[in-house]
Amino acid sequence: MERAGVPEPVASAEVLLSELLGMGRAELAASEAPLTAEQASVYDAWISRRIKREPVQRILGYAYFRNLILDLNEETLIPRPDTESVVDAALGLIDSRDYPCVVLDVGTGSGAIAISIAQERPRCEVHATDVSETAIEVARSNAGRNETDVRFHRADVATGLGFLEGRVDLLISNPPYVDEVSAPRRLAPEVREWDPPAALYSGTDELAFFRRIFSETSPLLKRGADVVLEIGEKQAEKVQDLGDRSGFVPLGVRNDLAGTPRAVLLKWE
Repeated sequence: MERAGVPEPVASAEVLLSELLGMGRAELAASEAPLTAEQASVYDAWISRRIKREPVQRILGYAYFRNLILDLNEETLIPRPDTESVVDAALGLIDSRDYPCVVLDVGTGSGAIAISIAQERPRCEVHATDVSETAIEVARSNAGRNETDVRFHRADVATGLGFLEGRVDLLISNPPYVDEVSAPRRLAPEVREWDPPAALYSGTDELAFFRRIFSETSPLLKRGADVVLEIGEKQAEKVQDLGDRSGFVPLGVRNDLAGTPRAVLLKWE
Protein backbone atom coordinates (compact mmCIF):
# COMPACT_ATOMS: atom_id res chain seq x y z
CA MET A 1 0.00 0.00 0.00
CA GLU A 2 2.86 2.37 0.70
CA ARG A 3 4.07 2.14 -2.91
CA ALA A 4 0.56 3.06 -4.07
CA GLY A 5 0.72 6.26 -2.05
CA VAL A 6 -1.88 5.19 0.51
CA PRO A 7 -1.61 7.48 3.56
CA GLU A 8 -0.88 5.66 6.83
CA PRO A 9 -0.90 2.23 5.18
CA VAL A 10 -0.24 0.31 8.39
CA ALA A 11 -3.19 1.97 10.10
CA SER A 12 -5.45 1.15 7.15
CA ALA A 13 -4.36 -2.50 7.20
CA GLU A 14 -4.87 -2.77 10.96
CA VAL A 15 -8.31 -1.11 10.93
CA LEU A 16 -9.54 -3.38 8.15
CA LEU A 17 -8.25 -6.48 9.92
CA SER A 18 -9.67 -5.46 13.30
CA GLU A 19 -13.08 -4.80 11.77
CA LEU A 20 -12.98 -8.12 9.93
CA LEU A 21 -12.20 -9.99 13.15
CA GLY A 22 -14.45 -7.87 15.37
CA MET A 23 -11.72 -6.88 17.80
CA GLY A 24 -9.90 -3.70 18.75
CA ARG A 25 -6.50 -2.86 17.35
CA ALA A 26 -4.90 -3.46 20.77
CA GLU A 27 -6.45 -6.93 20.91
CA LEU A 28 -5.30 -7.53 17.36
CA ALA A 29 -1.68 -6.98 18.33
CA ALA A 30 -1.95 -9.61 21.05
CA SER A 31 -3.84 -12.16 18.95
CA GLU A 32 -2.00 -15.10 17.43
CA ALA A 33 -4.99 -16.85 15.88
CA PRO A 34 -4.52 -17.40 12.13
CA LEU A 35 -7.11 -16.22 9.63
CA THR A 36 -9.45 -18.76 8.15
CA ALA A 37 -9.30 -19.23 4.39
CA GLU A 38 -12.54 -17.22 4.04
CA GLN A 39 -11.23 -14.39 6.23
CA ALA A 40 -7.95 -14.29 4.32
CA SER A 41 -9.83 -14.03 1.01
CA VAL A 42 -11.99 -11.16 2.26
CA TYR A 43 -8.98 -9.37 3.75
CA ASP A 44 -6.96 -9.68 0.54
CA ALA A 45 -9.87 -8.23 -1.43
CA TRP A 46 -10.17 -5.32 0.99
CA ILE A 47 -6.44 -4.57 0.80
CA SER A 48 -6.63 -4.62 -3.00
CA ARG A 49 -9.42 -2.04 -2.86
CA ARG A 50 -7.46 0.13 -0.43
CA ILE A 51 -4.44 0.04 -2.75
CA LYS A 52 -6.72 1.62 -5.37
CA ARG A 53 -7.30 4.43 -2.84
CA GLU A 54 -10.83 3.44 -1.88
CA PRO A 55 -11.35 4.78 1.66
CA VAL A 56 -11.55 2.32 4.52
CA GLN A 57 -15.08 3.53 5.34
CA ARG A 58 -16.28 2.84 1.79
CA ILE A 59 -14.79 -0.64 1.91
CA LEU A 60 -16.54 -1.38 5.20
CA GLY A 61 -19.76 0.43 4.24
CA TYR A 62 -19.91 2.33 7.52
CA ALA A 63 -18.05 4.97 9.50
CA TYR A 64 -17.53 5.87 13.14
CA PHE A 65 -18.48 9.40 14.22
CA ARG A 66 -18.47 10.49 17.86
CA ASN A 67 -20.61 7.81 19.59
CA LEU A 68 -22.22 6.60 16.38
CA ILE A 69 -21.83 3.92 13.74
CA LEU A 70 -23.21 5.28 10.47
CA ASP A 71 -23.98 3.35 7.31
CA LEU A 72 -22.92 5.04 4.09
CA ASN A 73 -24.08 4.97 0.51
CA GLU A 74 -23.01 6.50 -2.78
CA GLU A 75 -24.72 9.84 -2.03
CA THR A 76 -23.33 10.45 1.45
CA LEU A 77 -20.03 11.99 2.41
CA ILE A 78 -17.81 10.07 4.78
CA PRO A 79 -18.28 11.87 8.12
CA ARG A 80 -14.86 13.01 9.25
CA PRO A 81 -13.37 13.88 12.66
CA ASP A 82 -13.09 17.55 11.63
CA THR A 83 -16.88 17.78 11.70
CA GLU A 84 -16.98 16.62 15.31
CA SER A 85 -15.69 20.06 16.31
CA VAL A 86 -18.65 21.60 14.45
CA VAL A 87 -21.02 19.46 16.54
CA ASP A 88 -19.17 20.52 19.70
CA ALA A 89 -19.72 24.16 18.81
CA ALA A 90 -23.44 23.52 18.31
CA LEU A 91 -23.77 21.66 21.60
CA GLY A 92 -22.16 24.56 23.43
CA LEU A 93 -24.71 26.97 21.97
CA ILE A 94 -27.57 24.62 22.84
CA ASP A 95 -26.32 24.42 26.41
CA SER A 96 -26.27 28.21 26.67
CA ARG A 97 -30.08 28.19 26.38
CA ASP A 98 -32.33 27.19 29.28
CA TYR A 99 -35.02 25.55 27.18
CA PRO A 100 -35.29 22.70 24.65
CA CYS A 101 -34.08 23.82 21.23
CA VAL A 102 -35.46 23.28 17.75
CA VAL A 103 -32.47 22.33 15.59
CA LEU A 104 -32.27 22.20 11.79
CA ASP A 105 -29.41 20.41 10.01
CA VAL A 106 -29.29 21.44 6.34
CA GLY A 107 -27.72 18.88 4.00
CA THR A 108 -27.58 16.03 6.48
CA GLY A 109 -26.02 13.31 4.29
CA SER A 110 -25.56 10.24 6.48
CA GLY A 111 -27.18 12.12 9.37
CA ALA A 112 -23.95 12.44 11.35
CA ILE A 113 -24.58 15.94 12.72
CA ALA A 114 -28.32 15.66 13.34
CA ILE A 115 -28.13 12.22 14.94
CA SER A 116 -25.22 13.27 17.18
CA ILE A 117 -27.19 16.26 18.46
CA ALA A 118 -30.35 14.17 18.98
CA GLN A 119 -28.35 11.54 20.86
CA GLU A 120 -26.37 13.91 23.04
CA ARG A 121 -29.12 16.49 23.63
CA PRO A 122 -32.32 14.40 23.53
CA ARG A 123 -34.54 17.27 24.72
CA CYS A 124 -33.96 19.01 21.37
CA GLU A 125 -36.43 18.70 18.51
CA VAL A 126 -34.09 17.87 15.64
CA HIS A 127 -34.98 18.24 11.96
CA ALA A 128 -32.65 17.34 9.08
CA THR A 129 -32.86 17.86 5.33
CA ASP A 130 -31.18 16.67 2.20
CA VAL A 131 -31.92 17.10 -1.49
CA SER A 132 -31.13 13.41 -2.08
CA GLU A 133 -33.82 10.86 -1.24
CA THR A 134 -31.10 8.18 -1.23
CA ALA A 135 -29.21 10.10 1.44
CA ILE A 136 -32.38 10.64 3.46
CA GLU A 137 -33.06 6.90 3.40
CA VAL A 138 -29.69 5.98 4.85
CA ALA A 139 -29.83 8.85 7.38
CA ARG A 140 -33.25 7.70 8.58
CA SER A 141 -31.89 4.16 8.93
CA ASN A 142 -28.88 5.46 10.85
CA ALA A 143 -31.14 7.37 13.26
CA GLY A 144 -33.06 4.16 13.95
CA ARG A 145 -29.89 2.14 14.31
CA ASN A 146 -28.62 4.61 16.89
CA GLU A 147 -32.00 4.89 18.64
CA THR A 148 -32.44 8.61 18.14
CA ASP A 149 -35.43 10.76 17.17
CA VAL A 150 -34.69 12.92 14.10
CA ARG A 151 -37.33 14.19 11.68
CA PHE A 152 -36.03 13.96 8.13
CA HIS A 153 -37.30 16.01 5.19
CA ARG A 154 -36.33 15.96 1.54
CA ALA A 155 -35.61 19.61 0.76
CA ASP A 156 -33.26 21.78 -1.28
CA VAL A 157 -31.92 24.07 1.46
CA ALA A 158 -35.20 25.53 2.82
CA THR A 159 -37.79 24.54 0.24
CA GLY A 160 -40.96 23.10 1.72
CA LEU A 161 -40.03 23.88 5.31
CA GLY A 162 -42.68 26.50 5.97
CA PHE A 163 -43.91 24.53 8.99
CA LEU A 164 -40.68 25.55 10.72
CA GLU A 165 -41.14 29.29 10.06
CA GLY A 166 -39.91 31.28 13.05
CA ARG A 167 -39.26 28.14 15.12
CA VAL A 168 -35.60 27.23 14.63
CA ASP A 169 -33.24 28.03 17.52
CA LEU A 170 -30.13 26.55 15.94
CA LEU A 171 -29.29 26.03 12.29
CA ILE A 172 -26.27 23.90 11.46
CA SER A 173 -24.85 22.77 8.14
CA ASN A 174 -21.85 21.18 6.51
CA PRO A 175 -22.65 22.42 2.99
CA PRO A 176 -20.76 21.75 -0.24
CA TYR A 177 -17.94 24.30 -0.20
CA VAL A 178 -15.32 23.00 -2.63
CA ASP A 179 -14.78 24.92 -5.88
CA GLU A 180 -15.14 22.25 -8.56
CA VAL A 181 -12.82 24.03 -11.00
CA SER A 182 -9.63 24.66 -9.05
CA ALA A 183 -9.89 22.40 -6.01
CA PRO A 184 -10.21 18.81 -7.34
CA ARG A 185 -6.55 18.52 -8.27
CA ARG A 186 -5.63 19.37 -4.66
CA LEU A 187 -7.92 16.75 -3.15
CA ALA A 188 -6.73 13.31 -2.16
CA PRO A 189 -8.00 10.46 -4.36
CA GLU A 190 -9.97 9.17 -1.36
CA VAL A 191 -12.05 12.36 -1.53
CA ARG A 192 -11.92 13.24 -5.23
CA GLU A 193 -12.86 9.80 -6.51
CA TRP A 194 -15.13 8.48 -3.76
CA ASP A 195 -17.15 11.30 -2.20
CA PRO A 196 -20.37 12.23 -4.03
CA PRO A 197 -19.81 15.36 -6.16
CA ALA A 198 -23.19 16.88 -5.24
CA ALA A 199 -22.28 16.82 -1.55
CA LEU A 200 -18.72 18.00 -2.11
CA TYR A 201 -18.64 20.64 -4.83
CA SER A 202 -20.32 24.06 -4.77
CA GLY A 203 -19.88 24.74 -8.48
CA THR A 204 -17.57 27.52 -9.64
CA ASP A 205 -18.45 29.67 -6.60
CA GLU A 206 -17.13 28.22 -3.35
CA LEU A 207 -19.61 30.34 -1.39
CA ALA A 208 -22.70 29.42 -3.41
CA PHE A 209 -24.34 27.31 -0.74
CA PHE A 210 -23.47 29.73 2.04
CA ARG A 211 -25.25 32.44 0.03
CA ARG A 212 -28.31 30.21 -0.27
CA ILE A 213 -28.32 29.35 3.41
CA PHE A 214 -28.18 32.99 4.43
CA SER A 215 -30.83 34.11 1.94
CA GLU A 216 -33.26 31.20 2.20
CA THR A 217 -33.25 30.04 5.82
CA SER A 218 -33.77 33.33 7.67
CA PRO A 219 -37.62 33.01 7.66
CA LEU A 220 -37.25 29.76 9.57
CA LEU A 221 -35.16 31.26 12.36
CA LYS A 222 -36.28 32.73 15.64
CA ARG A 223 -34.85 36.10 16.53
CA GLY A 224 -31.60 35.35 18.34
CA ALA A 225 -31.20 31.97 16.65
CA ASP A 226 -27.67 30.59 16.36
CA VAL A 227 -26.07 29.42 13.12
CA VAL A 228 -23.09 27.03 12.88
CA LEU A 229 -21.55 26.43 9.46
CA GLU A 230 -18.66 24.14 8.60
CA ILE A 231 -16.13 25.88 6.36
CA GLY A 232 -13.20 24.98 4.17
CA GLU A 233 -9.67 26.30 4.01
CA LYS A 234 -9.38 30.11 4.11
CA GLN A 235 -13.16 30.59 4.06
CA ALA A 236 -13.77 31.89 7.59
CA GLU A 237 -13.50 35.60 6.85
CA LYS A 238 -15.41 35.30 3.57
CA VAL A 239 -18.32 33.46 5.20
CA GLN A 240 -18.44 35.83 8.16
CA ASP A 241 -18.52 38.84 5.82
CA LEU A 242 -21.21 37.24 3.70
CA GLY A 243 -23.31 36.54 6.77
CA ASP A 244 -22.82 40.06 8.08
CA ARG A 245 -24.03 41.51 4.78
CA SER A 246 -27.05 39.20 4.94
CA GLY A 247 -28.18 40.41 8.37
CA PHE A 248 -26.43 37.82 10.54
CA VAL A 249 -24.09 38.80 13.38
CA PRO A 250 -20.72 37.00 13.28
CA LEU A 251 -19.81 35.45 16.64
CA GLY A 252 -16.42 34.02 15.79
CA VAL A 253 -14.69 30.92 14.51
CA ARG A 254 -14.09 27.51 16.08
CA ASN A 255 -11.03 25.42 15.26
CA ASP A 256 -10.88 21.67 14.85
CA LEU A 257 -8.47 19.48 16.81
CA ALA A 258 -5.69 20.26 14.34
CA GLY A 259 -6.10 23.98 15.01
CA THR A 260 -7.65 24.66 11.60
CA PRO A 261 -10.62 27.04 11.43
CA ARG A 262 -13.55 24.69 10.90
CA ALA A 263 -16.80 26.40 11.90
CA VAL A 264 -18.21 29.90 11.65
CA LEU A 265 -20.72 30.94 14.31
CA LEU A 266 -23.35 33.60 13.69
CA LYS A 267 -26.58 34.87 15.22
CA TRP A 268 -29.79 35.92 13.50
CA GLU A 269 -30.94 39.23 14.94
